[in-house]
Amino acid sequence: MAKKSKKQKKDTGSLIAVNKKARHDFEIGETWEAGLALQGWEVKSLRDKRVNLNDTYVMIQHGEAWLVGAHITPLASASTHVRPEPTRARKLLLHRYELNKLIGQVERKGFTLVPLRLYWKKDRAKLEIGLGKGKKLHDKRADIKERDWAREKARRFKHA
Repeated sequence: MAKKSKKQKKDTGSLIAVNKKARHDFEIGETWEAGLALQGWEVKSLRDKRVNLNDTYVMIQHGEAWLVGAHITPLASASTHVRPEPTRARKLLLHRYELNKLIGQVERKGFTLVPLRLYWKKDRAKLEIGLGKGKKLHDKRADIKERDWAREKARRFKHA
């Protein structure tokens, strides 16, 4: 009989969380991948997918990018000597040239940086951020209409 290996890698999947509201509320142009500066308890919570990206945004302050409003729920088994702060601002790790490009584009009227999804890449947490411009109500209605029409077309072709 073959011996079972002691180390069995747990398949956590690469996707941690998605901000579904972002593409509904904003028209996303370019996207970037940023690393996150996290504490140990936050990494454990991310592995358990205890994160909420709704109502989050990226703020640029003093030449650095910060993720604001993300809620990472601490695990019950967290260390007793660490006081977890679930909604603290977390630093985003970007190259200087990427930051300079983002700062230039965010300073233009109406643009904002929106977190789109959080995922694992080679055992490191990465955040996909997009440069977005807020949608008006009629834009949202047009998107809903297009989605409904695409769904109806699929139904008609399926039955035909």
